Amino acid sequence: MAPSRHEHLFSPYSIGKVELRNRIVKSAAQTYFFESGERRVGGIAKAFYGAVARGGAGLIIVETPAMEWPLADEGDRRFRVDDDRYIENLKELTAEIHRYGCPVFVQFYHRGPWGGVYHTVAKRVAASPVTFASIFDVHEEEPPEQLTIAEIEELVDRYAASTLRIAEAGFDGVEIHAGADHLFDTFLSRFWNRRDDIYGPQSMENRTRFILAVIKEVKKRVGQDFPVQLFMNGVETGVGELGLSVEENQELARIYQDAGVDSLHVRSHWVGMHQGSYLSDTLFYPEPHIPLSEFPKEMDWTHKGNLANVPLAAAIKEVVSIPVMTVCGFDADSAERVLNEGKADLIGFNRRIFADPEYPNKVREGRFGDIQPCTHCGNCSSTYNEPRKCRINACFGTDSYDLVPPGPKKKVLVVGGGPAGMQAARVAAMRGHDVSLWEKGPYLGGALPLAAMVKGFDIEDVREVIWFFKRQVRKTGVDVELNKEFSAVDIIEAEPDVVIVAAGGEPVLPDVPGIDGPHVVRSSDLYGMLQRFLRLFGPKGLRSLTKVWMPVGRSAVIIGGAIQGCQLGEFLVKRGRQVTIVDTEGELGQGLYPERKTRLFFWFEKKGVTLIENARLVEITERGLTIETKEGETKLLEADTVISSLPFAVNDKLAQDLKGKVAEVYAIGDCEEPGLIPHATAAGWQVGNAI
Repeated sequence: MAPSRHEHLFSPYSIGKVELRNRIVKSAAQTYFFESGERRVGGIAKAFYGAVARGGAGLIIVETPAMEWPLADEGDRRFRVDDDRYIENLKELTAEIHRYGCPVFVQFYHRGPWGGVYHTVAKRVAASPVTFASIFDVHEEEPPEQLTIAEIEELVDRYAASTLRIAEAGFDGVEIHAGADHLFDTFLSRFWNRRDDIYGPQSMENRTRFILAVIKEVKKRVGQDFPVQLFMNGVETGVGELGLSVEENQELARIYQDAGVDSLHVRSHWVGMHQGSYLSDTLFYPEPHIPLSEFPKEMDWTHKGNLANVPLAAAIKEVVSIPVMTVCGFDADSAERVLNEGKADLIGFNRRIFADPEYPNKVREGRFGDIQPCTHCGNCSSTYNEPRKCRINACFGTDSYDLVPPGPKKKVLVVGGGPAGMQAARVAAMRGHDVSLWEKGPYLGGALPLAAMVKGFDIEDVREVIWFFKRQVRKTGVDVELNKEFSAVDIIEAEPDVVIVAAGGEPVLPDVPGIDGPHVVRSSDLYGMLQRFLRLFGPKGLRSLTKVWMPVGRSAVIIGGAIQGCQLGEFLVKRGRQVTIVDTEGELGQGLYPERKTRLFFWFEKKGVTLIENARLVEITERGLTIETKEGETKLLEADTVISSLPFAVNDKLAQDLKGKVAEVYAIGDCEEPGLIPHATAAGWQVGNAI
């Protein structure tokens, strides 16, 4: 019996004749877990979707295959449904999902006018040659080509034939994406549709002619009992009165229901805000790009982007009797509340299931402390056409989500209590090893508490990563010693079978005269100073205190333009400092995921932050930093404070000292290869799961 706290969320439901064990839907999202070439379903895709099914989801909607043809045989990591020869391979995927009692749909969407990172081989097409310029979007300056009537009719056949193939492959239903600003929306929206034929915007009948032809033909070929879910916008904003209003979408919902659609998936689209339309929390990073009072009034913005679509789902649900699903930053508690209030029937989850495919089971069993937290870092949206990764889930994008059965029990000593060390310790302990963890500092987390303080807590709360690992280290019985002073000799005398060195990287100073000056703040010194305050006040308390006082003057030059320097710059600007960021390399913002980088640099420009790349550092004086620009000009960047914020370097001395003196020695995390949190957690998992 489901716990009363989530009674509605874990109650059975159905879409048409397909039975769902609960209301949790793993919504479709591109992972690029499929392969290029002939056999597109491989180990990575089967491992992930099998893990989600095993994890207790009520329904899985697999990401779209390629619906734009022709398609490159190599280099496009989407599966294919354009030929019968792909059916047998697809059966391997549906069989793996069905093995755990979970039904599976697949989403179909045609990218239509999208360009940029999405543009592959097929030409960009739409209802009309209309484009929209925005730095936050994927539309190109050159308009897409207008579809001919013959091409429209071919696409109707393509969708129907593809649906028949996925039905033969064992899928239980299809979700047709007619939202966002994909192909079908360019016909439905009066902003995108400027045609003067029977598919034009002159009437709702004309605007829906294409999508209704697809629905009708799909149902004709696969039968009325094969569920069709229609993905729709609840509102289309950003283009004035020509955008689809809530009232128009209510009319569309009734039309879809009358056409035989079995359920509706309601989202929204803000034209010009590509990722912001489906990851609405990004609209608040680092601050809203326009005043919050100017955000679309039809949506709920009181949760920093989460749950923004709920009013739209409720509006659609008022006018139809078929199931309504919605998405947007839900957790189990908010999902239960929305279901209980009757504002939706099904709730889509995505990033939380990326972070922990066992999320449904753990919630149902009340194991909240075991849930790997999604912190909305954006890492899972940072790459295109290659398998995506997750900050906290080291298995995401690999072909296994299981612990390796242990061999003989070993005495394992982990040196360093950052994310790599804690991950390695808890995984090794879960596999039955006797694990101790030594940390020189007064708390676990390594540099994460400082990162949490700098990043803040509204959009991306790194503290959740710290809390999770601390709980798991404690739960798995790892023997933790803090404030532990030790040397290689001490480690050898402890007689471990295995030593995992996760002691962090070596701070790097720029090679520039004056770096030892009194008005220079080195990252290592800053960390040492703040470490004492972090122990007393924690990240949240210290972040508040920095609004009152910081060891930084009113103007600052940051040396280092990677993620560390950029996020420090954001932090300082929000505390009233005038900031310049300078780097000797050619690309600023390395390590930031693309959407956040775009938004941060847009914000920097509004705030008057100066960004300089490809500079040669000449000298630091009491007046600031002198550089030589890439154009060869010598320039003084005046500043009260110069801050070094460079990425760490390898710090493998301890590991080298131990080799040959301990049977197994591993170096992981920044001490082995400086990186970011996802690299640390992945390294910890790999080593902890291998010894």
